[in-house]
Amino acid sequence: MAGSITVVVGTQWGDEGKGKLVDLLSTDAELCIRFQGGGNAGHTVVNKFGTFKLHLVPCGIFNPDCQCIMGTGTVIDPQDLIDEMQTFVEQNVSVENLFISDRAHVVMPYHKLFDRLEDEARGAYRVGTTGRGIGPAYTDKYARIGIRFHDLLHEESLRQKLSVILPRHNALLTHVYNQQALDLEQLVAQCIAWGRQLKPRIVDTVPMIRTALQSNRKIILEGQLSAMKDIDWGSYPYVTSSSPTAAGAAAGSGIPPRYLTEVIGVAKAYSTQVGTGPMPTELSGDEADHLRQLGSEYGATTGRPRRVGWFDAVVTRYVAEINGCTAISVTKMDVLDTMAEIPVCVAYRYQGELIHDLPDPQIHELCEPVYEVLPGWLESTEQARALEDLPRNARLYLERLAELVQVPIHSVGVGPDRAQTLVL
Repeated sequence: MAGSITVVVGTQWGDEGKGKLVDLLSTDAELCIRFQGGGNAGHTVVNKFGTFKLHLVPCGIFNPDCQCIMGTGTVIDPQDLIDEMQTFVEQNVSVENLFISDRAHVVMPYHKLFDRLEDEARGAYRVGTTGRGIGPAYTDKYARIGIRFHDLLHEESLRQKLSVILPRHNALLTHVYNQQALDLEQLVAQCIAWGRQLKPRIVDTVPMIRTALQSNRKIILEGQLSAMKDIDWGSYPYVTSSSPTAAGAAAGSGIPPRYLTEVIGVAKAYSTQVGTGPMPTELSGDEADHLRQLGSEYGATTGRPRRVGWFDAVVTRYVAEINGCTAISVTKMDVLDTMAEIPVCVAYRYQGELIHDLPDPQIHELCEPVYEVLPGWLESTEQARALEDLPRNARLYLERLAELVQVPIHSVGVGPDRAQTLVL
């Protein structure tokens, strides 16, 4: 019934380069679905149209023949989406192939307020949220008091729902956080205005997906972040509020799991993370600054300097297992071009004991990395267009990563441009 259905997921802590791979895979795809998350992470894409930082829109948008869906599992700030769509129009990229599941949840103005206020209230235990309202939006979703995109098209029922929801939220705002209450009619008016603007894009995605499956079309399911940020499988509580895994791809897109044909995990040739949480290979001082500058490691959404470290094979192997990865795509190999030696974490040491599996987050925080040091290649990889073009030591580095992660290499990134991804 189904054609090729590829899930793209992160295998570290996000920011691995998933958007670049999705952009490449979507050049001949007919459907690209973003299946979870919201505007709390960014995918950077460099192609013939320019450089783009996508926070909400699926990376298949550059192919006009590829229908792009923001799936049921996503939570979306309508104003942020409208603004992002406008940036594409200004750069001559059509958004006529973009659709929003009518079941997707709306990030409301009060969600952004709660996101900031709740994280501040945690003090030393704050999780480093981006403040985009993602966690509170998912909280309302599971409390069954969320607003969905379908609701933006029906004023009276929307008003009825908000008249029940808003007093509860206003009580928290005024009595707990000492903030001003939100006005019901202003909120309704704003929602209806969003609905009018987005009405052509809000659809029941089930028939679209059914048609794609029955027609054996190539489908890409685009994940955000990584299983290390998964609500169940990540470094809890330093996680997101959704499931950025292959299992989450099926639930959030509406495509039955049995139709998934491959799962490609994306990993940088080293490690990065935004926000708090365990990261045993993290570097500090001048060494961290050097690697951060080489890789331009600053968050696409927050602009915050990313934490940087060496490749952690324990983490990536764990995430590959959780997702059932059939292959991994290694990105930003070129960042390591000037390194004479490159450490790779192959295990951890905790209280004198050698650990090969991912431990509990509290123990993970205290683990010391056990490194295997591999020789660098000390020459540019940026002009490579096939595996054989890479220096010998670069090829050996990739071979060792594949051995450690126990998954074959799908592709290698040697620069930001679409043409700088070598599919093996």
